[in-house]
Amino acid sequence: MAQGKMSKIQIISTSAIQVPSHTKSTSPINLTPWDLELLFLEYSQKGLLFLKPNRPQEHTILVLIRHLKTTLQRTLHFFPPLAGSLSTTRSDDGAATCFSIDCNNNNNNGGGAFFIHAYANLTVADILNPSTYVHEIVPSFFPLTEVRNSDGISQPLLAVQVTELADGLFTGCSINHLLVDGTSFWHFFNSWAEISRGKIPISHQISNLHFLSRDQITLDLIGSGNITIRDEHLILDKIKPIPQSSQMRGNIICQLQHIWRSIIRCRFAMNPNIQETTFEIPMGARQRLNPPLPQEYFGNAVFPGIVTLEARKMPEKGRGWTAWQINRMVDSCKGPEKVKEFYVNWIKNPKFLQFDGLPSNHFILINSPRFHVYGNDFGWGKPVGVRSGRANSFDGRIVISEGLEEGSMEVGGCLFPETLPALMEDAEFMLKH
Repeated sequence: MAQGKMSKIQIISTSAIQVPSHTKSTSPINLTPWDLELLFLEYSQKGLLFLKPNRPQEHTILVLIRHLKTTLQRTLHFFPPLAGSLSTTRSDDGAATCFSIDCNNNNNNGGGAFFIHAYANLTVADILNPSTYVHEIVPSFFPLTEVRNSDGISQPLLAVQVTELADGLFTGCSINHLLVDGTSFWHFFNSWAEISRGKIPISHQISNLHFLSRDQITLDLIGSGNITIRDEHLILDKIKPIPQSSQMRGNIICQLQHIWRSIIRCRFAMNPNIQETTFEIPMGARQRLNPPLPQEYFGNAVFPGIVTLEARKMPEKGRGWTAWQINRMVDSCKGPEKVKEFYVNWIKNPKFLQFDGLPSNHFILINSPRFHVYGNDFGWGKPVGVRSGRANSFDGRIVISEGLEEGSMEVGGCLFPETLPALMEDAEFMLKH
């Protein structure tokens, strides 16, 4: 298994976690354009920082690790694709390769999800204290760094690393992006936390429900623009999505325009020859379909919402103008038409997203404050921090998460070295923060 830089990290144990043998076999899951466009990206990496339990006699580290392994296995009972493998077959004429997820391969060839127990001689404060830069060791908290989604043929689709700190734990998850978007990533994480703290009893049987077979997403190309589902779907009915609201949307747009304008203002001051800039926002497809996909649909269901502006106009026009441009794009994506347009165009002309080929001043939003991050209590308290791994890092990656305080947001960015100091000296940016 490929590993990232493990500086200051001691690996204590590595084991495979397989789906319990009583889990019902699941048919291969064929991948959609939403999934396949991510084939050459790296795994999705998110993790949570916890304080150690304050009852050490009941929660020794070995007891905790054993508990997390056991509950992870129970969680995989509901999410068997995460313990499966990426499978390929050749078309009948040999001209194409077809990709699918084999959910029943976890007991073959030493498969399954990976679980790593590690140790770092650091404290929770060491990880939280850097106010501007992420601590250099954080990328080592995640397994499968630099592994691409296409490598899922030989690499696990899910790897978890629990890193013990002097006074805390960091639980880092790396999941093959062909399987999950942000909604599904946190659906799995939320489910594991609920099972770990005993909210979902062992006897709760939902494995008889079928997974959504992606080839059952059918398009009416005659004119109605509807996308319909003709199969059942995996649903963990104990997990409740965070409701969306116009206030939440307004807050997100306000933050995005502020970050975007501030970066461009600083860069334009250093280089007035910047012509245009683009912000790409993942738009959720679940609620935009007719009928809508269930919120618990497990897979990728997003399409790009793109705003491109003249760089020089952003400082001139003011924050309201930039926010209006973003809002206008979001409004244009209502209904199933944009979803259909992306889906059909990709089938006609497949394009694979690769961050290393993006033009300069192209920004992409990662994650969302709608995802339930700080509610992930595994049984000894809620997390005190959230961090992303190094995978899919590029100049222009903007990460927004739910904040520790109710109603707040946390913002992180991957930017060229000269940009961040300029932001720290920008009066308007710092006044907002």
